[in-house]
Amino acid sequence: MAITIKTPEEIIIMKEGGKILAEILRTLGDYAKIGMSTLELNDYAEKLMKEFKVQPSFKDFHGYPASLCTSVNEQVVHTIPSRKQILKDGDILTLDCGVIHKGFHTDSAITILIGNVPEAVKNFVFVGRKCLQEALSKIKEGVYLNVIGDAVQKFTEERHGYSVVKELTGHGIGRHLHEDPYIVNYKERSPGPILKAGMTLAIEPIIAMGSGAIRTLSDNWTIVTQDKLPACQWEHTIVVTKNGYEIITI
Repeated sequence: MAITIKTPEEIIIMKEGGKILAEILRTLGDYAKIGMSTLELNDYAEKLMKEFKVQPSFKDFHGYPASLCTSVNEQVVHTIPSRKQILKDGDILTLDCGVIHKGFHTDSAITILIGNVPEAVKNFVFVGRKCLQEALSKIKEGVYLNVIGDAVQKFTEERHGYSVVKELTGHGIGRHLHEDPYIVNYKERSPGPILKAGMTLAIEPIIAMGSGAIRTLSDNWTIVTQDKLPACQWEHTIVVTKNGYEIITI
């Protein structure tokens, strides 16, 4: 699959979908509280999607059974919402969600604090959010793709002493949830393709407080850190422009 350049009309559609997705995530972030199950959050996400007349990108994607990924603490990504997973005081929760609007996907993730989170973990989550901003700041037409991973790795590991999770990547997005190119969170030796205006990308630093080594649980979806230290993810769908980028999921 080649990297697609979206038309102005397609970008307008993606912006409409991205605005809806951002509102859904903001609402879910406000809704989440101590004592709530992650399945309740998924049910509410599906209710909001119906109200906004969008479809979930994730549900049934390669067999994934839910519309939301709800990763808590050492859970890194792809955690299936469950009535057994109850949010506790001091947890961190990553809400990863995608929607389909008029045939186009957008994808975004936030990590939120539940109750009184320890200061060290709170700082880690803040670094994750800043890491996304750092990666986005490198994007514009004419630069090589690997500047994104380079920015993520330097900010996460060299400046703050955390780890990137190397196995997990960002990706192109549009008519398909996952399109070319795949975007790693470390610097590759190959510069990769040159970014061009009209490319739409899901940029998603995924970082860990510890080593960054991961394993997949027996459900074949949930990925956790091997050392059980917290992980977090932040993600925006963006469009490359002549002079930089524009966030679609805002």
